[in-house]
Amino acid sequence: MGKKRIDSQAVGLDVGLVFAKWLTGAENLHYGLWDGLEVNAANAGAAQVAYTDKLFELLPDRPCRILDIGGGAGETARKLCALGHQVEIVIPSEFLAQRCRENAPEAIVHHMKFEDFQSEAKFDICMFSESYQYIPLDQGLSKCLKLLAEDGEIILADCFRPEGFVVDKDKPKVGGGHRINLFRETLANLPIDVISEEDITQSAAPSVEIEQGFFNLIGHGLSRVDEELQAKKPGLRWVFHRVIAMLMNERKRRRLGQRLMESERNREMFSTYNIYLMMKLRPKG
Repeated sequence: MGKKRIDSQAVGLDVGLVFAKWLTGAENLHYGLWDGLEVNAANAGAAQVAYTDKLFELLPDRPCRILDIGGGAGETARKLCALGHQVEIVIPSEFLAQRCRENAPEAIVHHMKFEDFQSEAKFDICMFSESYQYIPLDQGLSKCLKLLAEDGEIILADCFRPEGFVVDKDKPKVGGGHRINLFRETLANLPIDVISEEDITQSAAPSVEIEQGFFNLIGHGLSRVDEELQAKKPGLRWVFHRVIAMLMNERKRRRLGQRLMESERNREMFSTYNIYLMMKLRPKG
């Protein structure tokens, strides 16, 4: 039997949920839109509400059967149900699936990867809200075509990497997503029309500074503890540093230091390495 690998993606989502709940009182995992808002932690909830409102503007003005693909903790599904829509959620994380059941009890929750999802029922809307990047590029939209009802549509809101993006393992870039040029090629090869497309990169970018500020707060606290240990308990400090060195290699320690003490994860970096699009797509014919 092979070794079981740690699902770092699922762990990251689960930790992000706890952070979001602590910060805003709601279990939203998505970015916010900051137009007209001062960028601080107090406005994080309002920015996320603005994002959801804009996303919902792409919905038809009638009750729909909606497949929420990668539905986070169910906050979006709960709001959709309150508007009179029928919602099914596909979510691969067991922890998030349980949160969806509790936050959106009217929705049907499928604990599985979207790639494995099957349904005889057809949907008026297939929705990706910051989940498209986690699905193989050759399976996301093409699978939706098989799940949509007649006159159905795809709503897609997510980050993409710009053409020419270069991976640097020593200096990770904030954000993520498929490369935009490969996405465009995939879209061009499918029988899909782009009904609307809006670049919201600049509006969403400040969201990363709220998260970074939280890590800087932790970093400042750890730095003060380290200073106190250096001044008053140098032997104990040596032990702590030795244990950390045994648990983490130099590159990981450097990455952690960047995360806690630096502020490179900011709106400028996000805008440089990401293109955030909100799109409505419709099968041809």
